[in-house]
Amino acid sequence: MTEHPIKILIADDEDAVREIMAKRVASQGYQVIAAKDGQEAWGLIVSESPDVIILDLNMPKMDGWAVLSQLRHNPLAKRWQPVIIVSAQHELENFKKGVTLEADHYLTKPCQIEDILKSIRLMLSLVPQRNT
Repeated sequence: MTEHPIKILIADDEDAVREIMAKRVASQGYQVIAAKDGQEAWGLIVSESPDVIILDLNMPKMDGWAVLSQLRHNPLAKRWQPVIIVSAQHELENFKKGVTLEADHYLTKPCQIEDILKSIRLMLSLVPQRNT
């Protein structure tokens, strides 16, 4: 049995940010799927069942909070799907809201791509414990 490639969803409405992240994450051997808004992100969560979700909060059509809330209240996968929020919103209230909605990690923009890659590796290292 061959392992499926690790699939990472990157949801960010800023084209340049999304493309840079996608290119660097893919260079690490991950399969990358990308969404430019929350509605597209939710559609990809439903159709592609990503292993890790990187989610911006300020997106059109459906913001990151709505995507996270929908994912946690209506989990589609039979396994844990870690969510890493990457947002310019760095107020304490947003961290608290992230915890309440069960975000797994929170990075504030601007951040280094290395921080995002470390976060992905951290989430993937926790998957075996969460899925038992």
